[in-house]
Amino acid sequence: MQKLLTTRDADMMANLYRYLQQNGVPVTVSEHGNQLELWLTVSSYHAHAKALIQTFKENPQLAELTVQENAQHEADTVAPPVSFFSTLLQQAGWFTASYAAAVVLVFIGLMTPLAESILSILLFNPNNFEALPWTQPWRFITPALLHFSVLHIVFNVFWWWYLGGRFERYYGSKWLILAFLFCAVMSNTSQFIESGPYFGGLSGVVYGLFGIATVVGWNNPRHPLFLPKGLIIFMLAWLVLGYTGLLWVNIANTAHTAGLIAGLLVGAGIRTLTKYSQS
Repeated sequence: MQKLLTTRDADMMANLYRYLQQNGVPVTVSEHGNQLELWLTVSSYHAHAKALIQTFKENPQLAELTVQENAQHEADTVAPPVSFFSTLLQQAGWFTASYAAAVVLVFIGLMTPLAESILSILLFNPNNFEALPWTQPWRFITPALLHFSVLHIVFNVFWWWYLGGRFERYYGSKWLILAFLFCAVMSNTSQFIESGPYFGGLSGVVYGLFGIATVVGWNNPRHPLFLPKGLIIFMLAWLVLGYTGLLWVNIANTAHTAGLIAGLLVGAGIRTLTKYSQS
């Protein structure tokens, strides 16, 4: 992302944001102290964005009139109904959607005669309970594809879509892929060391994304990854509850904890890089 402008004038920022959006420029606004910052999310639009900002500065009344005219045109135009599926897809990027589809396909495969073959390929290291699978590096990641109940997969895919989708839309696919790989490797490896190879689930990555969102969106309701404190308490309480043995299912507690720690580290790194780029 590239920072385009910083101001304390909320009205001007709101008008400029709408003006750029209506001219097809992908921008977002964040709050930094008492300053509002305008960020370009796709670098290829930089020259176009700069030209529009210059036009806005030279004639803000004309730009505001354009915004109002476009808003009135949109109000007068009857938009076709948007399907639930289309709305759902708009909340995530290609990697979020692709990985969710892969998880569902694997879950379906586990209910067929191919289940044993799928497990032999995707489990962490079923042939060696002590050694890490350095010669088969995909196994550090693939347990995150495995789910063994409807409740398990629904819970994980929902949070993957909710947190991963927002992360990807705001920071981009590359950052989500890097965060996914780091959290998956950390959580899966930790769980293997603790309990052996027979585990699976996206929960470690989900807790990683939860950790990232908690750090980058902390006390910033404007941030797309901001989480209400009630939700943070719920996720942490669920994590602790898993260690009590009171739940009716087996919980990969080590994967959850390791994923959370990995996510907190990634979130701290992103927040530091963002702060450095703003200084």
